[in-house]
Amino acid sequence: MGHDTVRTPPADGAAERRSEQRGWYFYDWACSVYSTSVLTVFLGPYLTSVAKSAADADGYVHPLGIPVRAGSFFAYSVSLSVIVAVLVMPLVGAAADRTGRKKPLLAAAAYTGAAATAAMFFLDGDRYLLGGALLVVANAAQSVAMMLYNSYLPQIAPPEERDAVSSRGWAFGYAAGSLVLVANLVLYTGHDAFGLSESMAVRICLASAGLWWGAFALIPLRRLRDRRTAGREGALPGFRQLAATVRDMRRHPLTLAFLLAYLVYNDGIQTVISQASVYGSEELGLEQSTLIGAVLLVQVLAVAGALAMGRLARVYGAKRTILGSLVAWTVTLAAGYFLPAGAPVWFFVLAAGIGLVLGGSQALSRSLFSHLIPPGREAEYFSAYEMSDRGMSWLGPLLFGITYQLTGSYRDAIISLVIFFVLGFALLARVPVRRAIGEAGNPAPDGI
Repeated sequence: MGHDTVRTPPADGAAERRSEQRGWYFYDWACSVYSTSVLTVFLGPYLTSVAKSAADADGYVHPLGIPVRAGSFFAYSVSLSVIVAVLVMPLVGAAADRTGRKKPLLAAAAYTGAAATAAMFFLDGDRYLLGGALLVVANAAQSVAMMLYNSYLPQIAPPEERDAVSSRGWAFGYAAGSLVLVANLVLYTGHDAFGLSESMAVRICLASAGLWWGAFALIPLRRLRDRRTAGREGALPGFRQLAATVRDMRRHPLTLAFLLAYLVYNDGIQTVISQASVYGSEELGLEQSTLIGAVLLVQVLAVAGALAMGRLARVYGAKRTILGSLVAWTVTLAAGYFLPAGAPVWFFVLAAGIGLVLGGSQALSRSLFSHLIPPGREAEYFSAYEMSDRGMSWLGPLLFGITYQLTGSYRDAIISLVIFFVLGFALLARVPVRRAIGEAGNPAPDGI
């Protein structure tokens, strides 16, 4: 979104630009705690336990009268939240483009998500429907806010600064996620010493992520500024522009082929991230403190893995390195299927494997896609990239939930995700990236 409002910042506004950039970093610092503490660590296992306490004798809950196995409820809720986000994002993006007033929209999305997350404090007993509703609102709001946040990048950083500015924001997010997870680990493991029940400790960890999000969002909202834009007519320019971009992509079929491959394997990656803690707690019987430690390990190794895979890409090329990472993902999931229950050491080994391929597979995919975009269409193509990414990422949780619903086995559910990596590998292997870069009108780097 916002591609036709992009302006390269003037050189004489360097001090003001730096101030905006520093403010921009802090939104990642604010919201990444939600992704790490809430979505990846605590909410999956906790909401599943709440749903189980509300289940009938056969293990089913009945939202809106629909029979749902309690163990599938979290996965279905994540899937629904993504569908809501995909419906809302073009409308909000269109409003931001039409009015140029991104900041009020960013504030509304951020504080809607933060409030829903803070309200998870009240998720106790058998209130699984409340938990599902808060998850849908918080997750959809976070997606909308991230779209607006990302659309500031071309406005606050000239082309030569963008990689560095984007990387710093990413690093701020990982730092905040790790910092708060350490605090969560102290509170959770020492809940008896603090005079808290285990449930109360989890609810405090969930709610504190919302308070953190809301408090630190004040910094970017103070530093970032709106830009005036030419007015745009029409009720749904966001949807129309997305359709126009996809039509243009049909003139670059190899770019579209790469995008399809990425959407398939990235859906597998996102599902592993969101469902791994449920698998660890429900199937492997691991303690919450073990899961927190494993996610911390993933956070640290994702940075190291991205740097290492970047070096491999310089030697073997980005495409081969990504293909190698997809093989590693497949092996990791297969190993996860055979993990013995109650063996935290092996779960940490699995987490290390995920961490080492996580950052690199996503970072290299984004950089490779940037070579496949026709010159001058970068923002437009990346807005479609983000929309398409969100649009596909409900399939993995849905498959995970359905597999568990049908089989009652989380091992079958986790191994079902292998299809995303195998199919993604097959689709990517067929893309002649050097020719695709040339057809997009770009010079091909040596190590691609």
